[in-house]
Amino acid sequence: MRMDEIGYNHKHDRNFYIDRPNGAGDWLILVVKTPAIFRINGETRKMPSQSFIIYTSNFPQYYCPDCDVYYDDWIHFWPDDDEILLMKQLELPLNEPVSVADVADISSIARNMCFEHYSGNPHRKESVDLYFRLMLYKMSEKIAARFDPSNVTEGRYFEELLWMRESIYRWPGRDWSIDEMAKELSLSRSRFQHLYTDTFGVSINKDIIHSRLEKAAELLRVSDLSLSDIASIIGYHGMPYFLRQFKAAYDMTPAQYRKTYRETDASAADENDEVASADE
Repeated sequence: MRMDEIGYNHKHDRNFYIDRPNGAGDWLILVVKTPAIFRINGETRKMPSQSFIIYTSNFPQYYCPDCDVYYDDWIHFWPDDDEILLMKQLELPLNEPVSVADVADISSIARNMCFEHYSGNPHRKESVDLYFRLMLYKMSEKIAARFDPSNVTEGRYFEELLWMRESIYRWPGRDWSIDEMAKELSLSRSRFQHLYTDTFGVSINKDIIHSRLEKAAELLRVSDLSLSDIASIIGYHGMPYFLRQFKAAYDMTPAQYRKTYRETDASAADENDEVASADE
């Protein structure tokens, strides 16, 4: 695989958009962490957060945020013949946005690819190639695990459940009460939890935790807030619980995460400066 360019967790406002009528000229993997709008063959598609798409080189690209603050990862690349074959074997859809339960695993791989691509490591190309194949396998797993709402016996609840899930990710710091959400749908707590899990392939408790940790990771990257302030903002009332859950999710403490991210960011900036200097 030839890597052309990669970006991890880029942030944009509502006015951002990409419009490439003739495609990008290379392949593009786009991992969308917030609601977005795509235009596919003249049809407008509104996609929830936790979506991705694999664009081939000449396929028209149009996408923009469907929210005030938009985040994505992106990889411009050229696959080799073996990788194209692997995509076919895994039955990965091309030029078609896909919504999954979560993109955390895929985004984590993109982060590692970004680090390797902009590093001075002697085997960075080989590492990127391995990460790329792992990403394809994870995408396949996410698609296999996703749920088709048309098969839901109680499909009348789907829109309400989808809104609840989007709200959890938009406002992770709220004190989410499962009893209150169940009451909104006139369901028992147990039935609500089972229906949520059956619909999205993940429990509501895990979604609440994931939304909070995802927001914590964002604040660690873009702010100098203290760990206690971040814990409070995302709805944790005790630091030990926050620290324990963050380490379980990211395999490092919040402080280590912030340090690693900033070192990676600085390394990428230095690499870009070197490329710009060479171009001049």
